[in-house]
Amino acid sequence: MKSTPRKYDTDSIIKKTRNSNLELYRIIVMLLIIAHHYVVNSGLFQVLQEEPLNFSSTLMLLFGAWGKTGINCFVLITGYFMCKSQFTWQKLLKLYLQIAFYTIIIYGVFCITGHERLTVCNIIWKLWPAKSIASGFTSCFILFYLFIPFLNIFVPSLSRKSHLMLVTLMLLVFSILPTVPLISISFNYVTWFAVLYFVGSYIRLYGFRKSIKHSTWGWISLLLILIASCSIIGMTYIYKTGFIPKFYPYFFISDSNKILSLAIAVSSFMYFKDLRIPHSRLINAIGGATFGVLLIHANSDAMRTWLWRETIDCIGNYRDDVWMTLGYASGCVLIIFVVCAGIDWFRGKFIEPKLLVGTKRLFTPLARKIGESKIFRRIGI
Repeated sequence: MKSTPRKYDTDSIIKKTRNSNLELYRIIVMLLIIAHHYVVNSGLFQVLQEEPLNFSSTLMLLFGAWGKTGINCFVLITGYFMCKSQFTWQKLLKLYLQIAFYTIIIYGVFCITGHERLTVCNIIWKLWPAKSIASGFTSCFILFYLFIPFLNIFVPSLSRKSHLMLVTLMLLVFSILPTVPLISISFNYVTWFAVLYFVGSYIRLYGFRKSIKHSTWGWISLLLILIASCSIIGMTYIYKTGFIPKFYPYFFISDSNKILSLAIAVSSFMYFKDLRIPHSRLINAIGGATFGVLLIHANSDAMRTWLWRETIDCIGNYRDDVWMTLGYASGCVLIIFVVCAGIDWFRGKFIEPKLLVGTKRLFTPLARKIGESKIFRRIGI
């Protein structure tokens, strides 16, 4: 009888920590992801290739460098919390309804404006949740999410030593070796998200050495960011000398499985995990909208064309005046975040509850027939 209250007390403390520290972490990470999209989804990256070593180009390359690292940060949070949380179809339903809502609304708007073509096949394809396991965060994440209940069965069966050995082996195969030039190892994001789940769950269950101070994780993060920044400048210089034929400044952080992307994500996660800040309802509300920010601003190719090329015109606003360029880019990133977060807050407060109730009414009779009505027992979890 005594162990149960202790368990709930622990979960309550972790939830409070997540609502403040890690929600702030989500906000910062999403801003970095938007900045990454500002550079790589707008055609600006190709413009920077023309004069890659001038100060403006270098600054914008660094400005947009951290998107893949940000993906690692988000999935680490998922592994950290979900390894001790019960998987429910209600959570999966909420995830899908959020994705489908933005997909259909944005698709409809772009059909009206002429950016998309309205066909039945397109509608079906838009609503299909899993389109690829090699690219596209949303498709890969929802597929990975289906594996969580099985991973949650497997993880408790591992000893601390076995868990650490498994993480070490997976990082060697899927992260360290692919970072080495000339070594090619195929990977997909569903598999990589599972690797991050094991890393996040190890941190949750066992943590790292207590001798590593909280502030040390911050300094490690800054050092790794500095090393990654130097790698960007170094790879740009190597390209400019003609030693390599391809412009590849982000080689060491070009994808989520690169060792520097992973190391920065883990060290920064460890720092924010234990960061002491007051509990804030505002931070919690904004942090809870970050996934919606991603779903809106990175929704489709049509959205990328309209947002980055036509509306913001990243290329047209790239100037020799470094601070004007950086100021404009930073302002656009902040505005996109605020607008999209506001939209998702409105959806979550006024639209999502009605969608969940409507879905419950639609599927509960069928679920009752097959003995699974408990799937829709709780709304809003």
